Amino acid sequence: MTLVGYVPGVFDMFHVGHLRILQRSAERCDRLVAGIVDSAATRSMKGADPLVDLEERLEIVSAVACVDDAVIDHAQSKLEVWERVRFDVLFKGDDWRGTPKGDLLEAELATVGARVVYLPYTPETSSTHFRGQVNGS
Repeated sequence: MTLVGYVPGVFDMFHVGHLRILQRSAERCDRLVAGIVDSAATRSMKGADPLVDLEERLEIVSAVACVDDAVIDHAQSKLEVWERVRFDVLFKGDDWRGTPKGDLLEAELATVGARVVYLPYTPETSSTHFRGQVNGS
C-alpha cells in the first residue's frame, strides 16, 4: 500500500524552510503531494497577498525533486483537499502543534482516517519574517 503525504503551504519567496519541510515530508511517505495555497486563502489567513504569483509558486514547488505532484489548494478545510488528493498523512510545521488550529485539523482529518504529523518549523527563515524585513519591521 502506498502512503500518500500532503504538505500545504503558501511557498511564497521559496526558501530553505520550504525545502526542508518538503524533504522531511517526502522521507515519511511514498508519494508526496504539495498543496500551493492560493492568494485568496493566503489573504484570509495572513492578511496579505503572496508576493510571488500562484502559477510561479506552483512551478517552483513542482520542480523540487522530492515532490511527486503539486496542486492548488484553495480550501479553508483540508477535508475538501482530502476529497481530491486522498492523502493518508498531512504534514505541518510544529508551530501548529497544540494550537486550536492544529487540534481542529487533527480532529477533522481523523474523521476520514488521515493523521497530522508535525515537522520542525524554521521561524528564522520564514516568508513572513522576510516580508517584515523588507517592510522595515
